[in-house]
Amino acid sequence: MTSDVRLPDGYRFRDLKPDNLREVLDIDGWAFPSSVSFEDLEKGNLPLTWERTVGVEAEGHDGLVALHASYPFTEFQVPGGTLPTAGLTWVAVHPQHRRRRLLTGMIDLHMARCRERGEPLSALFAAETAIYGRFGYGRAANDLRLIVPRGAALRDVPGVSDHTVRVEHATRERHGELVARLHRTAGEDPTGGGGVNRPGWALRQTEELQAQFWDDLPAFRHGAETRRIAIVERDGEPRGYCLFRRRLDWQPTGPRGTVRTGEVIALDAAAARALWGVLLDFDLMSETTPFMLPTDDVITHLLVNPRAADPRVTDNVWVRLVDVPTALAGRRYAADVDVVLGVRDDRLPDNAGSWRLRATAFGEATCERTDAAADVELDVRELGSAYLGGVSLASLAGAGLVVGRTPGALSTASTAFNWPVAPMCSWVF
Repeated sequence: MTSDVRLPDGYRFRDLKPDNLREVLDIDGWAFPSSVSFEDLEKGNLPLTWERTVGVEAEGHDGLVALHASYPFTEFQVPGGTLPTAGLTWVAVHPQHRRRRLLTGMIDLHMARCRERGEPLSALFAAETAIYGRFGYGRAANDLRLIVPRGAALRDVPGVSDHTVRVEHATRERHGELVARLHRTAGEDPTGGGGVNRPGWALRQTEELQAQFWDDLPAFRHGAETRRIAIVERDGEPRGYCLFRRRLDWQPTGPRGTVRTGEVIALDAAAARALWGVLLDFDLMSETTPFMLPTDDVITHLLVNPRAADPRVTDNVWVRLVDVPTALAGRRYAADVDVVLGVRDDRLPDNAGSWRLRATAFGEATCERTDAAADVELDVRELGSAYLGGVSLASLAGAGLVVGRTPGALSTASTAFNWPVAPMCSWVF
């Protein structure tokens, strides 16, 4: 299948290996300009899985002119379960070779390889949101960004006094296993016993991703301190963590430091309240800025004055159904559903046509091709948006992007595709 993918004349694909590191860093720097030197970049750990990394070279051009790669997410969280998913990443094209359909060729190769590997989904973070919709990716999740003033009032939660928080220098040797374990648990059961998972949650499954995650190079600290970690415990058992850095700034009116956090993970409400109580009360700091939070994160309910945190929502993970029937049968649904979906997919014709989706609430699902007329019609892009349960089919229909053909079918399908927990990926891949 991959042999059928073609690039424009004068260009060819090349599978890359570790000794191509300098070429990879060079093309990445052309696509994503950075002040960090090659020497500093080479001190860090590259997160790529080499056997999933492909370059493009051109006649008469030294080095690579384009690049793409993917991460093997074998346990990517979808509503009610997991499915193998390719995390598309490091998509880059040299500025001299733009507008020559190199991206189109790379996406076609990526999807062909997804099918060969048995990965029914592809997911990505979009550097430019206008690009990937035309390839069938839909915005499937949002995340929340906050700027929380120091000492912001929080509501009380029973059991907070049973928790303690310790703050330490963060190292992989001491904290790697703890972070990986709690991060996994947070994706599988974010409500602490609610029995539902968080769709979109991706684990850092490879050694390369783990090594890069724990890098703490001075060139990437942007004037902040070395990485720290806050660990919340109950009876000596870790119940959450937050990796963070502080940056001190002195103003004529006094210290105006900032706490910048990575993931804020807590396995129950009391642990979350205890952890946030510490993150919002460091000396010499004036604000805490979490990088990404789920839109339904507990802090949105704990803040007495959420407006003061300047809440902003932005797009998170984007999803593309590479194998429609496998993907639809591989998730669970929040209500009984028996609906025929008419799917358009100009890039992967095997996905196009009518599919009968049948499922019981939170039970097994089936999806089979049918000759029956569609009850609901949509493009694969909108199917990707709705897939994780965070974007309703009804809202897409309100924008004219989904059409209900049978009375009641759109409402039924929209309810079924919904999920109790907002989808989100906690880190950018």
